[in-house]
Amino acid sequence: MTGAVLALSLVATAACGSTAASHRRGPDLAIAAAADLRYAMDELVRAFEAEHPGTTVSVSYGSSGTLFSQLENEAPFDLYLSADVSYAERLRGEGLVMREGVFTYAVGRIVVWVPADSPLDVERLGMEALLQPSVRTVAIANPEHAPYGRAAVAAMRSFGVYGRVRDRLVLGENIAQTAQFVQTGAADVGIIALSLALAPGADGRWWEVPADAHPAILQGGAVMRWARDPEAARAFVALLLGAEGRAILARYGFEEPP
Repeated sequence: MTGAVLALSLVATAACGSTAASHRRGPDLAIAAAADLRYAMDELVRAFEAEHPGTTVSVSYGSSGTLFSQLENEAPFDLYLSADVSYAERLRGEGLVMREGVFTYAVGRIVVWVPADSPLDVERLGMEALLQPSVRTVAIANPEHAPYGRAAVAAMRSFGVYGRVRDRLVLGENIAQTAQFVQTGAADVGIIALSLALAPGADGRWWEVPADAHPAILQGGAVMRWARDPEAARAFVALLLGAEGRAILARYGFEEPP
């Protein structure tokens, strides 16, 4: 996973700028997606392009809040896939999305995660792993703009450990960078998206945080008002919400929304 997580971090920080700079040129469908979707989107894009030959898709990854800020300024994305549906709803409230409005596509899960060679018995310790004497740093995504970071904070509070580890937190710009911190040894343990723990080539161990320990990570999106090809964007949403898209999302630990 070393290379995979590092690549994800680089894509998450660099791709947004390159896509935004292209403005109205470039791929037929430009998607702004939360970083937890990185590997699921690889499969979704392949499936979409196979069904729509001649249509090219570009995906830029980042924290949902950062992408939201770009879209408020009408960044040239056609479709927004957020890890927190409320961001898409706020864009709808500002009149920036197509009239069909906002859709929900998944419920995310979080895990306490360590590399495979970590001495921490995270499967047995669960959230208590964060309190072990050997743990000097704990990585989470920045809760200011990353929904998975907010879920991590809520879960730590629920288990009564937040106050004891708060001074040891290191904040990733997004959930991909959070995973990178743990993989590279910049943090001893992290709370990351289950989808990244299940990524191809991932080499780690984890304990899945109970769903009732934090508010549901209800993920949603919208087609932007200025989409260059609204029908292509809607077709991608149809794939995402259909049986094939649901199956891909399920392989990465995403649950179907209520």
